[in-house]
Amino acid sequence: MPGLGTLINVCTVLAGSGIGVLLGARFSQRIRDAVTDGVGLVVLLVAVLDGANVISPALRRSVGSSAPVLIVLGSVLLGGIVGSAIRIEDRLGRVGATLQRMLARHGTDVEVSGGNEVAGAQAVPPVPAGPAVPAFPRPRPLAPEAEGVPRPEGALHRERERFIQGFVTASVIYCVGPLTILGSIQDGLGQGFSQLALKSVLDGFTSIALAASLGWGVAAAALSVLVVQGSLTAAAAAAGNVMTSAEIAAMTATGGLLLVGLALRLLRVRAIPVADLLPALVVAPLMTGLVVTLR
Repeated sequence: MPGLGTLINVCTVLAGSGIGVLLGARFSQRIRDAVTDGVGLVVLLVAVLDGANVISPALRRSVGSSAPVLIVLGSVLLGGIVGSAIRIEDRLGRVGATLQRMLARHGTDVEVSGGNEVAGAQAVPPVPAGPAVPAFPRPRPLAPEAEGVPRPEGALHRERERFIQGFVTASVIYCVGPLTILGSIQDGLGQGFSQLALKSVLDGFTSIALAASLGWGVAAAALSVLVVQGSLTAAAAAAGNVMTSAEIAAMTATGGLLLVGLALRLLRVRAIPVADLLPALVVAPLMTGLVVTLR
C-alpha cells in the first residue's frame, strides 16, 4: 500500500525520540554535547558519500565531465536565493515554536524538554512582605505568544530555542537524504517500501541520539517526515517514473552538500541556515534536464 513506508518512518521517529528523551534526562550536558557531536560527524560522513554522486557515471555521461559541479553550484545558489526570499528557515522556526507552545503545560510557566522541567515561577524567590524591597524585582509572568512582547531571556527562552533547534535539525536530516527521495518514489510507484524501511531504522536510532541532546523538538520532526515523504509518494503515484538516473544523481549530490552545512551546524562550527537551501533539491534535477536538452 503506497504510504505505508512513510507511516512506519513516522512511528520510528516518535519511538526513538521518546527513548532519547528518557535517556537524555539522565545525561549530563557534557554527555549530550558529545552525543550531538557524534551525530554531526556521522551526518558529515553521509554527506560525503552522497556528495560523491557528483562524479556519478550516469550524470557525467548525460551532462559531461565538468558540468556536474556547475549544476550543484547553480542549484545551491538559486535554491538559496529562493529559500532566503521566502524565509524557509524562519518559517520552520515559527512552526517549531508553535508546536512547542502547544505541547507546553497549560496554566504554568513550566516548559518540558528532554525530561527536564524548568519552573519559571519558582526560579525567582517570592517578594517579601512589608516595606523591604528586593534588589531585583520579581519579573512579570512571561507571555512569549503575546504580539509585540519581546521573547523572554533565561530558562524558558533557552528551552524554546532548544525545541526549535531539535525540530529544524531533525527535519533537515530526515528529509534531505537520498533515501527520502528514492524511497518515497519507489513507494509511490507501488514497488514496495524496502528503502523507506531501511531509512526508518536509521531515523529511529538517529532520533534516540538527537532527542537525548535536543529534546522533544526531534519528535515534532515526525510531522515534517509525514508531509515531505507523503507528498513525494503522492506525486510519484500520480506522475509515474519521470526522473532519470542523472537527475536523481544531481539531486543526491546537492543533498549531500546541504548535509555538510547541517553537520557544521551540529558541530557548532557555523549556524548555516540549511533550510533556506532546500529549494536546491528541486532546482538540481531541473538544471540537469536543461543541460541535457541543450547539449
